[in-house]
Amino acid sequence: MNSFKKIKSPKKKILVIMTGSIASYKACQVLSTLSKKDCDVKVVLTKSAQNFIGDSTIEGLTGNSPYKDLYESGSVMEHIYLARWADLILVAPATANFINKISQGLADDLASTIFLAYDFSKPFLVVPAMNTSMYKHPVTQKSIKALTEIGIQILETASGVLACGEVGWGKLLEPDLIVQQVDKALQTKTIKLKSKNISKSKSNVKKVLITYGGTVEKIDDVRVIANTSSGQTGSFITNCFLQMGYEPTVLRAKSAALSSIEPESEKIFLTTDDLLHDLKNELKTKHYDVIIHLAAVSDFKLKKSFKGKLSSTSNLNLELIKNTKIINQIKGFSKNRKIKLIGFKLLSNTTEKTKREKVQNILKHSKADYIVVNKINKISDSKHPFEIYDNFSKLIFSGESKTELANNLVQLSTKDHFLNHLVSKQKQRRS
Repeated sequence: MNSFKKIKSPKKKILVIMTGSIASYKACQVLSTLSKKDCDVKVVLTKSAQNFIGDSTIEGLTGNSPYKDLYESGSVMEHIYLARWADLILVAPATANFINKISQGLADDLASTIFLAYDFSKPFLVVPAMNTSMYKHPVTQKSIKALTEIGIQILETASGVLACGEVGWGKLLEPDLIVQQVDKALQTKTIKLKSKNISKSKSNVKKVLITYGGTVEKIDDVRVIANTSSGQTGSFITNCFLQMGYEPTVLRAKSAALSSIEPESEKIFLTTDDLLHDLKNELKTKHYDVIIHLAAVSDFKLKKSFKGKLSSTSNLNLELIKNTKIINQIKGFSKNRKIKLIGFKLLSNTTEKTKREKVQNILKHSKADYIVVNKINKISDSKHPFEIYDNFSKLIFSGESKTELANNLVQLSTKDHFLNHLVSKQKQRRS
């Protein structure tokens, strides 16, 4: 099973998609050259490409195992991960079947779904390899034109003796020429969509706001009432979004764990009122598509806090009052009326009935789109079980690890999933 790893080095990250062609042997030379140029190369093999190239070849040339199956356990989000991870995507060799398929927006395997997950913020190169008749066929040429118009770079084929014995166009470019084109494309920061004459950039990535860590409530200038939230889960999820090319804004508790990748925009809060102020300011002044609200907000605060430092020699009676329920106000703050809100609920030893009631209560008052439920008595160093409910209180995802949780949150943060989910809800209403 493949796993997504954070890249700490400044290496260029190249994703190579290999489709089923005898020209795969030449693409292997491209892998070798790129690896020797100190690039981090990952390879996706289509089912047909596996008839020409084996796992050991890919591992030997790149040091990474190939990605092959869209539905491999634990890897169902790789099409999103890989598309965000790469600095450049290269399809070599690209068969007529693959070119015609992606030009129609069809996605039935890992390679084609990566294309649909592509956000046009980085180079996407396609290097055709096929018989001359297939290359010159009107359908193939129409597909090449359509892909070019939306910003995909189609490299010219070479002319020569083909694998079938015929002579003509359709031959895969020589490896050194492909590498030259890769080097050139890596220097291009934006991709122009010729059909609309606009530039696509990181602005296409969904704008995500993440809150995490526990709030505290002041007793005096030294002492506080706190909860046990460490912020480890929020830190992990933040890292996953950053690794995938998102640039989330983070509101983090002062005591919460730091993400290993520093976000471009981060604010620190201490009390519930601090978090409320920062959230209100962010949502009223900036556009966000998704907010992932993990922050463990204190349920109570002192009716009156004390100035200075209280004496430690006498007994102290504290009067607590209910705190602000922040999640119920989030959608009201946002200037984007279509913002997607993902909330969290931490439970202890509760019955199934009680859990459902609590989920329904949160959904009712917060208008959240999804609620993630954890049970603190089930969480350990090795396991982090969770359940995700939609706004119909229907269980839609569950898992046993932070990685699975992050995968699902990324999926819930994509526009396509929300559209599909909306269609599903409409069908439920009709039935």
